[in-house]
Amino acid sequence: MKKLSIIVPVYNEKKTIEELLKMVKKAKIDGVEKEIIVIDDGSSDSTSSVLTKQTEIKIIYQSKNQGKGAAIKIGLQNCSGDIVIVQDADLEYDPNDINLCVKPILDGLAKVVYGSRELQKRNKKHSSYLFFCGGKIVTLMTNLLYGSHLTDEPTCYKCFKTDLIKSIKIDNNDFAWEPEITAKILKQGIKIKEVPVKYFPRHQGKKITYLDGFKALWTLLKYRFHD
Repeated sequence: MKKLSIIVPVYNEKKTIEELLKMVKKAKIDGVEKEIIVIDDGSSDSTSSVLTKQTEIKIIYQSKNQGKGAAIKIGLQNCSGDIVIVQDADLEYDPNDINLCVKPILDGLAKVVYGSRELQKRNKKHSSYLFFCGGKIVTLMTNLLYGSHLTDEPTCYKCFKTDLIKSIKIDNNDFAWEPEITAKILKQGIKIKEVPVKYFPRHQGKKITYLDGFKALWTLLKYRFHD
């Protein structure tokens, strides 16, 4: 049986991390065994105390906050699955949708699958108009620069064949790892398949800012014209 590595980067999510991990453990994912890897990226609240009570998961503690991209890279270094997916800890995404992301890879139909919030027509809410517009702009720029047809580039749910993502060097340690990995995959001529996923936006506590949006655009431009 194939193994799925679920990488959960965490930074100051004491209110949601316990419930999120319960949902991930219970999520039914066909055709794979699950490996859950949590990277506590130097949380300064009581997240670490909550994590010490967890079982059946691998927990890696960072002494200081280094960024989501850095946490993903550490997760990749410690995963042993055939497929890997990223799961945020803030309850905005439903872990039951992981099954939808994994299936096309198991079926041999894709090497990379993104969970699109835009394709799920039942999603009616966004965390804010600013974030909504920012995501649209980043997605549009991706499509213009790389000839893709994505609907939701900044989605959390990015699922990969493990050997593929491990073969790509990730430079960025912050949120810019996402447009970077998208750019590098598309430049290889690999098609990214999208599936609809549910979204439950939170309006407070988001760590990404408009500055990350500008950096995402710069990152897309940078990797379009430079290796």
